[in-house]
This record gives sequence, structure tokens and C-alpha cells, in this order.
Amino acid sequence: MTTTARATEQHEDDRVRVTRWDFEPGQSTGRHVHAHDYVVVPVTDGRTRVITPDGTVTVNELRAGQSYARPAGGEHEVVNAGAAPLAFVEIELK
Repeated sequence: MTTTARATEQHEDDRVRVTRWDFEPGQSTGRHVHAHDYVVVPVTDGRTRVITPDGTVTVNELRAGQSYARPAGGEHEVVNAGAAPLAFVEIELK
């Protein structure tokens, strides 16, 4: 699936990149690989469906303000699996 969610770069320098992602229900990041470790800060409550290249699907419940971190190298697509708009801020550590 291609990127249908809206990515808004908020800041970038030699150490970090900060991007806000806004999704309507069913919208997607498109398939991508994370080149850097990163932290996600949900802005809204919501549900995501994460799809890996082998077809594995994981459903996650996001809660506004409850951050999580992941290492570089992950390849996936993130889809808003809820019925309401979803937003999170992604902070990539270069």
C-alpha cells in the first residue's frame, strides 16, 4: 500500500528527526524500513494494524501520551485500524 497518511516534518538536525503522522481511518504509512532507532508519542488514543513483509499482522492499542521505543531495522506498514482519526509523533534518533 502507498502512503496515504499525512507526514509533517516538525524538526530535523544532525541528531534527530521529528515527524507528526496524521491518519484518517484506513490510511497507511506505506511499507517502510526504519533506518534509525525511534520513539513514538501518541497524540490521540487509537488502534493500529502493523503489517510486516511476511504478512504478519499485529494490532496495537495506542494511548495518548504513552510513548514506546523501537530499534532501527524494522520493516512494516502502519494502518489506522480504528474508526476515528489517529495521530502520533515519531522521533528518530540519528
